[in-house]
Amino acid sequence: MSLVRNLAGLAGAVIAGGLLAVPAQADPTPQDVQPNIIDGREVDSAPWAARLFVDDQETCTASIISSEWILTAQHCVADAADGNGLSFNIGDVDQTKGEHANAIPGEVHIHDTADIALVKIDHAVQTEYAPLGDPGTVNPGDTVQTYGWGATCTDKPEIECQAPILKVADVNVTGVNGDCTDYRGGQAVCASRGDGIPAGGDSGGPMFAGDKQVGVASTSDRESSTAYVNVTEYRDWISSLAGV
Repeated sequence: MSLVRNLAGLAGAVIAGGLLAVPAQADPTPQDVQPNIIDGREVDSAPWAARLFVDDQETCTASIISSEWILTAQHCVADAADGNGLSFNIGDVDQTKGEHANAIPGEVHIHDTADIALVKIDHAVQTEYAPLGDPGTVNPGDTVQTYGWGATCTDKPEIECQAPILKVADVNVTGVNGDCTDYRGGQAVCASRGDGIPAGGDSGGPMFAGDKQVGVASTSDRESSTAYVNVTEYRDWISSLAGV
């Protein structure tokens, strides 16, 4: 199933537009790739959270899964695939705080077919890492949590309403794999709006089922539905690089 936009772009057209299969980024490229948390609620603590910047511009959300590895969406790093200008603030719910780390040039790894990427950072960060789920951790009918610093509005450019404090929203899983795909056609977890929905700037952010990360934000229509890369289907690829 394809959604209206990805969650990455912060420019109004990117997140607020009506394209299909758009990621949830916060930057102005491309126009169909962005999500953020509209409604939902603020988070008190998220030591595994990482805010992603490209050339010092807030762009996406991510998670740290081991001391030197960040997990995010492919479309979030498309403009910094060589690692130059790519950085993170890690471990604090305030996007301006946390431990700062830079991507190592040449250490941005993109999956061949899914909207998922791994980035190796320039030093080890000691924090609580996001534990990853296994196949079967998430199922249709589950209520799961989505996290991000993305847009909180739909009536103006999303870059103008990025959440300063990390937000979370409950969403309801409607499908896993099969016809449910991310914007690149990879296996995904699809969900409908609960008490909020991802939007621009939420791209790359985690979906948790219980205490396990099971998804990476890929697309959202900003109203009723969203699709997250199904992390549990890509554990072998993640392990081959990050060792987890």
